[in-house]
Amino acid sequence: MKKIIVISIIVCFLSPTFSFAQKIPETMEEAGEFGEKLFEEGEKQMPGMIEKMWKEDILPVWQKMGKWLVQQINSRIMSWLNPEVEKRKEIFQENFPAEKEEMKQEAKKEASSLWQRFKELIK
Repeated sequence: MKKIIVISIIVCFLSPTFSFAQKIPETMEEAGEFGEKLFEEGEKQMPGMIEKMWKEDILPVWQKMGKWLVQQINSRIMSWLNPEVEKRKEIFQENFPAEKEEMKQEAKKEASSLWQRFKELIK
């Protein structure tokens, strides 16, 4: 903690001295030219800087958070749901063939009645 405070104090005292080393524009034209050069350089370098930050800093953090979330879901929620799934699996396997046949019959009836309605609309 003491090191951080000492470093921040040194930086605060040294940073104004570095500003004197820069050339200060004397006229408005020089200031305008300097601003245009600065803006042009920013336009050239900004997309690359943003892409680099995205690929090297932001995306890996989000990928790690996504992996962590998947691990949490798998370890906690799935372990809680597995017993319930096993209980219901037996019931589903017993009733599924009968329900499947019922659905096929209902689908045939609905398809034919739908076809009849369509024919009536065309007439």
